Amino acid sequence: MNLLTFDIETIPDVEGGRRIHGIQDASDTDMAEILFHYRRQQTNGKSEFLRHYMQRIVAISVLIRHRDQFHLRALGDTDSTEQELIIQFFDLIAATHPTLISWNGRRFDQPVLHYRALLHGIACPSYWDRGELSRDFKWNNYLSRYHLRHIDLMDTISNYDMYATAPLHELCLLLGLPGKSNMHGSEVWERYQQGQIDEIRSYCETDVLNTYLLYLRYSLIQGSLGKAEYDTELTIVRRRLRDATAPHLQDYLKEWTPS
Repeated sequence: MNLLTFDIETIPDVEGGRRIHGIQDASDTDMAEILFHYRRQQTNGKSEFLRHYMQRIVAISVLIRHRDQFHLRALGDTDSTEQELIIQFFDLIAATHPTLISWNGRRFDQPVLHYRALLHGIACPSYWDRGELSRDFKWNNYLSRYHLRHIDLMDTISNYDMYATAPLHELCLLLGLPGKSNMHGSEVWERYQQGQIDEIRSYCETDVLNTYLLYLRYSLIQGSLGKAEYDTELTIVRRRLRDATAPHLQDYLKEWTPS
C-alpha cells in the first residue's frame, strides 16, 4: 500500500471578497455575510455555499498508509497559514507519489486546492504531471477523472452518477462507523470565528478516518483486498486508535461498531 487519504476544511475567503467587491471596511463576519448574500442571489436563494475559488483552507488532514507506516494527522498546527498547509500537502505527494483517496475530492477538495495553490504560487510538478515528466503519468495521473492515482470514493461507488451519490455521514452509519459525530462542514465558519481551530482539525481527522475505512470496504468488494487482509487492516486501525491519546479518536473508537 502507498495511500494518502485526505480531506480539507474551509471558510469564506473574506480577504479575497474584499478585493473582488472593493469593500475594505467590512469586518470578517460582515464580509462573509456579504459573500453569502451574493451567492444566494446567484442561485436564486437555493444555496449560499460559496464557489471553490472563494474558499480558504484552514485544515488539511491526511491518513498515510505506506508499508508499515500508519499516520493520521492534521497537517501543520493551529497557527499554520493556509500556504504552509498546502505546501506540506503537496510535499507529501512529491515525496512518495501515493494513491490519493478522498470523498468528493474531485468536485470539492481538489479544485479548492488548485485555486489556493494558484493564489499562493505553490508548485508541485509531479502532482500536475500528465506524462510530461514521467511516461507513467500519461495513462495514470492525479487529474484525469477515470485514472486511479486519485480515487474519489463518492464518484467511484456511485458510478460517476451525481444522482446516485450518498452522504458520507449516512453511508458511514450504515456501515457501523461513527460518521460526523460532533460537527458538520456547514459549522466550520462559525466554529472558526469562535476560535475552535483545534476542534475543526479534529473533525477533519475523523472525516479522513471515515473515508479510509470506506476505502478498505470498497477494496474488499473490488477485490484488491481479500477478507483476511481486510480484517488485518481493520485490526491495525483499531490498534492505532487504542494507542492514540486524542479524545476525538478515543471517542471514535468507542462509537465504531462492526457491521
